[in-house]
Amino acid sequence: MTLSRWPWWCTPVRAFGSIATVPAQIARTKTDAIGAEGLARPGFEKRPAPSRLHDEATESLRELVRHRDRLRQDFDDRVRQLHRLVDLGFPELTRYVRSLDSMLATALIAEYPTAQAFAGANPRRLAKLRYDGCHFVGPALADQLVAAAKRSVGQHHGPVYALQARHLCQDLDLWRRRLAEVEGDIEGLLDAHEVGKLLTSIEGIGPHSAARIIAAVGDPTRFRSADAFAAYVGVVPGLRQSGKQSGRTRAPIAPMGNARLRRALWMPVLGAVRRNPWLRAFYERLRAAGKPPKLALVAAMRKLLHAIYSVARNRRPFVIETEPARAA
Repeated sequence: MTLSRWPWWCTPVRAFGSIATVPAQIARTKTDAIGAEGLARPGFEKRPAPSRLHDEATESLRELVRHRDRLRQDFDDRVRQLHRLVDLGFPELTRYVRSLDSMLATALIAEYPTAQAFAGANPRRLAKLRYDGCHFVGPALADQLVAAAKRSVGQHHGPVYALQARHLCQDLDLWRRRLAEVEGDIEGLLDAHEVGKLLTSIEGIGPHSAARIIAAVGDPTRFRSADAFAAYVGVVPGLRQSGKQSGRTRAPIAPMGNARLRRALWMPVLGAVRRNPWLRAFYERLRAAGKPPKLALVAAMRKLLHAIYSVARNRRPFVIETEPARAA
């Protein structure tokens, strides 16, 4: 139906992706009283539960975790910029120094930012370069770098590229110190947090993972059950059914929940299924039943979330219940 065919007393508006109609009086009139009534009506009808404010320790952890994420993003941005300069000036460097975000890489590039600088370096002086306060480059690596620089295909050796490389190395050193400082503060706050300290008793949940959980949800017991906590994270099965397609077909997890927290828990789950005996047994049992690896890992993440909820609810460190203890 075109706009000209709508009745005179209705005005078409787009709501949630579809066309809805509202009285023209509401569309034409906007006052504070009408706006207040529209805001109050959902609360009166739904009666939502009041939100609980987090304590000071939880708020401090949340701010520090967010600050660390911003620092990490800035650090990674500068590493990518440094990769670009190395590709232009001395691309062979990454054959001998694998990671450009290491102290070894920043110490070398800050002193010798281009292949031309490496080619003209004294191997003995390069070998004595200290890169982390206690370790040296060494004669073997120094000889390899000088030899590679003399036959390098890098074409950019000007002072502008050298200046950018030095500044990026200085930024990386500064950001590395700031990250270490913030991570130390996070661990200190976590030791003083009742629930956060207990979460580290679960093998596979380290201080940073526990701090991220506390920063995201506060106290996990604010959810009515462990299943509700897992649903908030988004570790719930999805159902796709349409027409003749059966709902029994395998579907991915539902596209909902806290994606940032779910992404942050992925690596701890990968480590937990290797080191945690009870979670490894659960994972291997699913794999033996024919489940795909990723499906088994998602199920292991849900199992881990249930353990987190249990620790937070009981306010006790995590203990694996054996069959004799369960029978007693």
